[in-house]
Amino acid sequence: MKTTVIVGGSKGIGFAITKELISTQKVIVISRTAPKLEHQNLTHFSCDILTDNLPEIDAIDNLIYCPGSINLKPIGRLSIDDFKEDFEINVIGAVKTIKHYLNILKNGTNPSIVLFSTVATKLGMPYHASIATAKSGVEGLVKSLGAELAPTIRVNAIAPTVTNTDLAAKLLRNDKMIENIKERHPLKRFLDPTDVAHMASFLISEKTQSISGQILEVDCGIVNFKL
Repeated sequence: MKTTVIVGGSKGIGFAITKELISTQKVIVISRTAPKLEHQNLTHFSCDILTDNLPEIDAIDNLIYCPGSINLKPIGRLSIDDFKEDFEINVIGAVKTIKHYLNILKNGTNPSIVLFSTVATKLGMPYHASIATAKSGVEGLVKSLGAELAPTIRVNAIAPTVTNTDLAAKLLRNDKMIENIKERHPLKRFLDPTDVAHMASFLISEKTQSISGQILEVDCGIVNFKL
């Protein structure tokens, strides 16, 4: 049975991935709070990814880094600290995790890494300056590490559109906003966390052994279609 480490696997997209994998893999969740789920295949380590030492783990086949932020403000209201904080959680946290577990991951079975970007790196959306900058860093990391770690470890990222999680609650706080979000997407919907979990599960599966260095858009058509 394979072992997948999910950083940030107790809430939102990370929790959906945990539920997706738990019946077929050993899942190790690293997060500040424990997931509201009990299963014989689940292990949880309480950890703040930016300030605490990461736990030692003997075997890892897949590493999924989920922590992120949605800090939407006009540039005039974004402080330098806002940019630093978004970069820390999205990029530095991922780098810290990868560096810590890299040697263990190299010994895994068909090992892979999955990170998270956003459609805002492609679309040029107002008020997304800080998060789009940070996630562009994630995409650069995917390309660079995908090349550096080939052929041993595959590295990919998922770039979701608006997803119904606590992080996106301000974007979906009333019926009018929900309808507006749906109308902006050619498929007339936005994402549920399970939509993203399905892609993450696919990317670490044996079906994707020829895929690395890719940013996979799960976007309900918003990036590539103009209707």
